[in-house]
Amino acid sequence: MLWPAGKIPNAIPNSVEEQTTNNGMLRISGVTVPTLTAFIPPKDKATGAAVMICPGGGYSILAAEHEGSDLGEWFKARGIAAFVLKYRLPNPAAMTKQHEVPLKDAMQGMKLIRQNATKYHIKSDQIGVMGFSAGGHLAATLSTHFDRGEYASEDARPNYAILLYPVITFSKEYQHGGSHKNLLGADDSEELMNYYSNELMVSPTTPPTFMVHAGDDKSVPIQNSFDYFLALRALGIQAELHAYPTGGHGFGMRTAGKGSVDNWPAAMEGWLKSRGYQ
Repeated sequence: MLWPAGKIPNAIPNSVEEQTTNNGMLRISGVTVPTLTAFIPPKDKATGAAVMICPGGGYSILAAEHEGSDLGEWFKARGIAAFVLKYRLPNPAAMTKQHEVPLKDAMQGMKLIRQNATKYHIKSDQIGVMGFSAGGHLAATLSTHFDRGEYASEDARPNYAILLYPVITFSKEYQHGGSHKNLLGADDSEELMNYYSNELMVSPTTPPTFMVHAGDDKSVPIQNSFDYFLALRALGIQAELHAYPTGGHGFGMRTAGKGSVDNWPAAMEGWLKSRGYQ
């Protein structure tokens, strides 16, 4: 459990049932009880770094394997503790102010990892966040909003971020309409569109960021990553963007036959090493 029993914020009594399907891709839908699944390396192999992973799925499902547990095992094998966040999916039948819910879960996840750093042989200043697609939006939102709202806390700030084909903007022509609609729902407004357009919310405390995007992504246009990269650079925040010509959307760890994008894990590993996390 991510939250204490009976104390899940914004939750209301509901009959929503969590469902798991696998037709070549593991999908989880109807998430109303968030969890954090740990992948912990042996103490003698631990580097001290950690990462919280947010799978994508347009805020309607979670791609829990190739954007979740597969990455957990990858990091664990390299001495980095990983935690896959199964965050609640916005649903007015199960929660109030649905747009607040994924971020609250992400903030709580980051706090729990930091509070338990000693237990898991983690250095509290080496805890990052990683996200894919809508999970990339959540990771970017955590990076830019950790100090906003009723759950604001320095303990919720990631020390670094890794974003793959992230949804960044809700206010431009190249937004991902499904993520926008599913997160904001009936609360949609210009104010909230701007609030969740993370290229507009970058501040000097936003963490250094590594990004991956394919130029032929037809679901989440690469302009999302360009905008965020430029916003980071404008404030002098270290940012690295790998823009591959092909790869499409949603590849996660499954890049075989997709061209040079197959190299993205090696590029990420190099970035992590350059920052002393491996």
